[in-house]
Amino acid sequence: MTISPPKNSLPPDPAQPRNGFDRFFEITARGSTPGREIRGGLATFFTMAYIVVLNPLILGGAVDGDDKKLAIPALAAATALVAGLMTILMGIVGRFPMALAAGLGVNAVVAYEVAPQMTWADAMGLVVIEGVIVAILVLTGLRTAVFRSVPTQLKTAIGVGIGLFLTIIGLVDAGFVRRIPDIANTTVPVELGIGGRIVGWPLLVFVVGLLVTVVLVVRRVRGAILIGIFASTVLAIIVEAVADVGPSFVNGQPNPRGWALNVPELPKKIVDVPDLSLLGQFDLLGSWTRVGWLVPLMFVFTLLVTDFFDTMGTMVAIGQEGDMLDEQGTPPRAKEILLVDSIAAAAGGAASVSSNTSFVESAAGVAEGARTGVANLVTGTLFLLAMFLAPLSLVVPFEAASTALVVVGFLMMTAVRTIDWTDYEIAIPAFLTITLMPFTYSISNGIGAGVISFVVVKLAKGKAREIHPLLYGVAALFVLYFLRGPIESVVL
Repeated sequence: MTISPPKNSLPPDPAQPRNGFDRFFEITARGSTPGREIRGGLATFFTMAYIVVLNPLILGGAVDGDDKKLAIPALAAATALVAGLMTILMGIVGRFPMALAAGLGVNAVVAYEVAPQMTWADAMGLVVIEGVIVAILVLTGLRTAVFRSVPTQLKTAIGVGIGLFLTIIGLVDAGFVRRIPDIANTTVPVELGIGGRIVGWPLLVFVVGLLVTVVLVVRRVRGAILIGIFASTVLAIIVEAVADVGPSFVNGQPNPRGWALNVPELPKKIVDVPDLSLLGQFDLLGSWTRVGWLVPLMFVFTLLVTDFFDTMGTMVAIGQEGDMLDEQGTPPRAKEILLVDSIAAAAGGAASVSSNTSFVESAAGVAEGARTGVANLVTGTLFLLAMFLAPLSLVVPFEAASTALVVVGFLMMTAVRTIDWTDYEIAIPAFLTITLMPFTYSISNGIGAGVISFVVVKLAKGKAREIHPLLYGVAALFVLYFLRGPIESVVL
């Protein structure tokens, strides 16, 4: 006689959750395992951890209310803190394997466009306002409506333009591209290196570091950008120890062959209590009284647009990578995902580290098997641990970190292939969007030129019905933005 085993001895049904943790995060339901989630979380962290180094270096060029450079260790600690907390929040609320950190592109807007016109606290206040607005748009459903009002290919052009803008910032910060002195008898505005030549050890470190990073990216090495920064920094430390290059300014005098921002020397200590002095240093209303209402309004709009469309595209891209989209191309818990992203934007401003947004590098974790928010718990915890290593951020010179800007610019540039360049009605607005961002050193100029030219071209072709009503309002705001000089001369 055959005796059947008791029911509780049967192997568990693989389609059923194994425990409450599994049930909450839907690990088994999405065809994943804890091991895959951990590997995915590690992969995501190592592909985007460079932001802890790079964001402080970008924002370090900004000026606070006392005309003093922002403390890079404080920026690094706050960058890691917000990235860790928001990534974990995305894992728990959104339950989606998409990590968040200070957004490249958005931080460039803040550092190079917003901050120079007001205090740092004022600029961070605008970032907080932008995050609150995006949250309201999510809760009311207007975010989707505005998203649909901008043509898809124009959204693509915005991303490509930001990529080129980041590239020129990286090349200039590294000293690879420099302004020609006004005394030069030439109409050429910029040149290669110094006098058209690659001279000086820092510039050589940048070139070698860029080539190393490019090779790693081509070979599909995970963490290529972070490895490239690390390798470049090690080379820079060796060069500085041997050649004693020094900073770009010595006793107030320029040293064009010196290191642009940080002199690569080993810190006295590697682990330290994080400097969180920048938390809460924001002013919601200061900018409006300092520079008027129009400029802050347009900056908030620009920040909103860059955050707005990056997140939507990243969310869909990650969902496609993990086969997690429904028939309408929407990932699970889309509203919760977008809400956390908007909270992250405001949190970044409140912590003085610029708007935080989703990172497409999260796709590396999905490629490793991540399908749930558990991967975010791993990535977020690693970011929190990185907060205690902030002194290391003083070791990395611009010449080492700028390699990441150039490579990220390339990655963003690859989307240009999806634009139909044979259709002039979209190709010309896309072209203006892409080119004016780096050439005018302004992301808002590029977006404005693209939106206005799109509306004008469609009206000229008698296709007013193809323009979303919301886009007329956006175009009108940009017209006011470009005409703010004449308007202010009349009003003031």
